[in-house]
Amino acid sequence: MPISTLIVDDEKPARDELAFLLKSFPELRVIGQGKNGTEAVALIQEHAPDLVFLDVQMPGLDGFGVIKKLIKLGDRGPKLPHFVFATAYDQYAVQAFEVNAVDYILKPFDKARLSKAIARVKKSLEADASPAAQLELLVSQIGASRAAQRVKLVVKTQQRLLLVDADDVIYASITDGLITIVTKEVEGSSNCRTIEELQLSLDSDRFWRPHRSYLVNINHIKEVVPWFKSSYMLKMADRRSSDIPVSRAQTRRLRDLLRM
Repeated sequence: MPISTLIVDDEKPARDELAFLLKSFPELRVIGQGKNGTEAVALIQEHAPDLVFLDVQMPGLDGFGVIKKLIKLGDRGPKLPHFVFATAYDQYAVQAFEVNAVDYILKPFDKARLSKAIARVKKSLEADASPAAQLELLVSQIGASRAAQRVKLVVKTQQRLLLVDADDVIYASITDGLITIVTKEVEGSSNCRTIEELQLSLDSDRFWRPHRSYLVNINHIKEVVPWFKSSYMLKMADRRSSDIPVSRAQTRRLRDLLRM
């Protein structure tokens, strides 16, 4: 029987590349693709695949959030598939996959490395080994690692370098390549080059990217305002009650986050 396989990645070129490479492995049958963590959970529940290639860095519910959600479902959820995690960042590989979660592949994908990952999955499937214990260990170690991450951010304002607690960050935005961080007391620029880089240093359970140009702390959302064509605006709890747009792609994630 072929190994039923899902591909989940928020970037279509990455999904297309991986789907193309997997055509070289006749023992695999790709049965679906998802573009975010919420879709990943839904597809796994619907199809109960043997294997999932899962992107680690995704807006909203990231790869580790998907695992956490599936584990919480317990007996109410599907049997946990085997996972191969896809990532562009070595630090995730070091902290997450040395605990013997099935395997990982780094972007850009390499066919030889992909072949090794698939061989490892086949060995586990033939041994009828459940990945549940490894995945629970993965989630707990990632949680501990994130808790130990630095919780201070450097904010440049009026020729000063201020340290602010990550918990106090209300939102961050990027305009013309410059990232601005806003708290109740401070507003200034970040030394991060991209929103993605900033997001990696923050707790993914708390910080969410409702729009490509914004990163918000969900604990500092003051109001959700219905907007044009079934979209929404977020009114934040900063001094200006800033309005943050929610992209159409993130509307479902907003409903999941706030149980709307």
